[in-house]
Amino acid sequence: MKYYFGADIGSSKTQILIADERGQIAGTGLAGPGNHQTVGYEGMYSALQDGITQALDEARITVKDISGSGFGISGYDWPSDEPEMVETINRLNLQAPFEMHNDAILGLVAGAEQGWGIAVVSGSGCNCWGWDRDRKHIGRVTGFGDLTGEAAGSTELVYRAMQLVAHAWTKRGQETALTQVFIDYVGAKDTVDLLEGFTTGRYRVDGRAAPLVFQVAEAGDPVAGQLIHWAGSELGELAKAVIRQLNFQDINFDIVLVGSMFEGGSLLVDPMRETVRQLAPGARLVKLSVPPVIGALLLGMQSGGLQPTPEIRKMLTDSFARGPR
Repeated sequence: MKYYFGADIGSSKTQILIADERGQIAGTGLAGPGNHQTVGYEGMYSALQDGITQALDEARITVKDISGSGFGISGYDWPSDEPEMVETINRLNLQAPFEMHNDAILGLVAGAEQGWGIAVVSGSGCNCWGWDRDRKHIGRVTGFGDLTGEAAGSTELVYRAMQLVAHAWTKRGQETALTQVFIDYVGAKDTVDLLEGFTTGRYRVDGRAAPLVFQVAEAGDPVAGQLIHWAGSELGELAKAVIRQLNFQDINFDIVLVGSMFEGGSLLVDPMRETVRQLAPGARLVKLSVPPVIGALLLGMQSGGLQPTPEIRKMLTDSFARGPR
């Protein structure tokens, strides 16, 4: 029996899966953050070592039994990252081929019907990567949020929401129910206390408050509704950038939606779809329904010479839901 390994190395956690050649999950591991930008390469190695040890123990195999590995790595943004990442992965003593990509690719591999197309990520931040049918050409944005003009993760949404609360207070903008919602959220006395506490760091209003913006929009507040429409349009613009890079304008392909922001549903997705279809009417928006680490495992299978069939994909999903054998 051959076994394959996948790792989703994130900014908050590192998730590991091992499966056999049938797609049956044999072992799992969960460790701390592995993004080298925050924990360094030593932290990345420690998270991987911890997670893979758990998964190997559960699967009752050794690293020598792994036939191929796939890695999705948060923070793998530039070619200059590659040498140290390869060196870090080599420290795991894997004795089989491996493939590694930015973690945005995992959602694409796991969620696109044919395993190619574009993935748009909107969680705490946002990102967009894609590749063509032959996986020879990659398209991407920078993934650096407001720093490079790529907004519409939950962090940017809430940051913009607080700007609109400030605009309402200064009479620069329209009154909004967001003001009272954020006052209640932090326990402020009034708008002045909210804004003073927010600007001085006494009150923390960050991406975790994004569901409140959706709730206010769903209740009919026009300011919140326009804000979410803006976010959806921004995510559509990220996709359009990658569509142009890959020349996808005139073909049918999947755009996989990855991340917690898409739990907001049509308020966010409809303006995104409208924006994308101005350029690529054949694009089909698909919400990722399996964990991204499944994509890492599929990459591991492919790196080991196994082309996952629909049956293998289904077994991976079903056995992940059941847990290891």
